[in-house]
Amino acid sequence: MDSAHVLVVDDHREIRDPLAAYLKRHALRVSVASDAGAARAVLSGAAIDLVILDVMMPGEDGLSLCRHIREVHDTPVILLTALGEQTDRIVGLEIGADDYVTKPFDPRELLARVKNLLRRARSLPRSRDEAHGRRLAFDRWTLDTDRRQLVDEAGATVALSTGEFRLIAALTRHPRIVLSRDQLLDLTRGRAADGFDRSIDNQVSRLRRKLERDPANPELLKTVWGGGYVLASDVRTVS
Repeated sequence: MDSAHVLVVDDHREIRDPLAAYLKRHALRVSVASDAGAARAVLSGAAIDLVILDVMMPGEDGLSLCRHIREVHDTPVILLTALGEQTDRIVGLEIGADDYVTKPFDPRELLARVKNLLRRARSLPRSRDEAHGRRLAFDRWTLDTDRRQLVDEAGATVALSTGEFRLIAALTRHPRIVLSRDQLLDLTRGRAADGFDRSIDNQVSRLRRKLERDPANPELLKTVWGGGYVLASDVRTVS
């Protein structure tokens, strides 16, 4: 945990700087940014392990930046939201934030959440490098991660819900690796998701109806009893 690098993004210096100093005192490396543009520059130039992100910022807001982070990184994101802004919290979790903390916050609670997220993120299987391309081919399918489209061998597009896209994207990043329901929740909905949520099972069932030749006898999205699910196919990047 000592080498973890945290990015704090907040336009209020009186919040950003004391928080950065507090995290540094607890053996974390910290970078700071006062707006989304500065945060994007840090993310493009450094290996960031976790982002603490204020929702309300001038210019590009935190929700927009969170969406960008989730599209190009697996980096955990904790949102800082104003008291009573429940809509921001819900939207943030829906677009891929991992947790949220309401202002004013206790830095000890935030540090505990940071450490928990870092611990859980590091417990996830390592993504296959070749699965970070924009178009990923597996079995008779191609997943276009830029357009969020699934295309069959005949070139027909199959509609995916947001949850279905996140699930198949997570599986293609970890082909032939058994992922538990908790790990899939971490990879698709964030660590704030309910660990007993059965939505993963429902999304797998829906994906099987779209991907499998015989959904009742799946050969692509397989269940590993007591373990979770696995994409039983090699994945390659295509141009």
